[in-house]
Amino acid sequence: MHLIDKAEEDNRTIITEFILLGFGNLPESQLLLFLVFLVIYIVTMSGNILIVALVVADQHLHTPMYFFLGNLSCLETCYTLTILPRLLASLLTGDRTISVSGCFAQFYCFGCLITTECYLLAVMSYDRYLAICKPLHYAALMNGRLCLQLAAGSWISGFLTCVITMWFMLQLTFCGPNEIDHFFCDFSPMLKLSCSDTSIITLVSFILASINTPCPFLLTVTSYVCIIATILRIPSTTGRQKAFSTCSSHLIVVTIFYGTLMTVYLLPKNNTLKALNKVFSVFYTVLTPMLNPLIYSLRNKEVKEALRKVIS
Repeated sequence: MHLIDKAEEDNRTIITEFILLGFGNLPESQLLLFLVFLVIYIVTMSGNILIVALVVADQHLHTPMYFFLGNLSCLETCYTLTILPRLLASLLTGDRTISVSGCFAQFYCFGCLITTECYLLAVMSYDRYLAICKPLHYAALMNGRLCLQLAAGSWISGFLTCVITMWFMLQLTFCGPNEIDHFFCDFSPMLKLSCSDTSIITLVSFILASINTPCPFLLTVTSYVCIIATILRIPSTTGRQKAFSTCSSHLIVVTIFYGTLMTVYLLPKNNTLKALNKVFSVFYTVLTPMLNPLIYSLRNKEVKEALRKVIS
């Protein structure tokens, strides 16, 4: 019996490429989708690179809040480069194939960056908490060394977590079918195509996800509960408005990011909601990186002032 199973295993055809179905169910809209995503790509890259350049060049933006914002914009730039070029090429040429190794590379980069963003948003909310709730001790607490440690910790946590998942992923065998019903290589759609036992990697990824998403999210929520409680105790309306303006941009970004992320991964995975799932995936992988620089630049006096200096 063991020999028969071994023979069947040896006779499996190991696939070397996947087909990302993407938006192939809308053949008449491919050119329109290409143009829409191209505009989003240009706006996202320009906006985030501009934010990074302003934070580096303008002395007035050499503060912890803008240091973390520069990190976030750098992350969003990498995020966009991971997802959009491949999607644009697919929409333009109609070629939806991607090698298995290419798919693994995209999944690894995507996983690293999304985990890093969870931690980075938590760090930014903690920075706002110290600035508003502990203003007298802010400069001493949030010093240059701590800023570097928090930023480095966010990036390292993201990359190390995905190394563990990726190691288990590389042990899997894919022998068909090879169609991924998504526009990028995400964990669950890839796992469904494996003909290996996926129980161990499913457990490992669940444990890692249980640590790397709820923990930063709870820290972010706790920080904002304390911030809002402190702001409400400020006697003057002007003081409350000024305090809230320093964290309102970040609060909007956090709400959009976690709102769409939770919708995608907590929605039931039935056929009715598959298309809706793909739409919400566009929100947190494509639209959020584009909106972040717009939200920060439009709602932030210091960024607008730095931008005005560059233009003039």
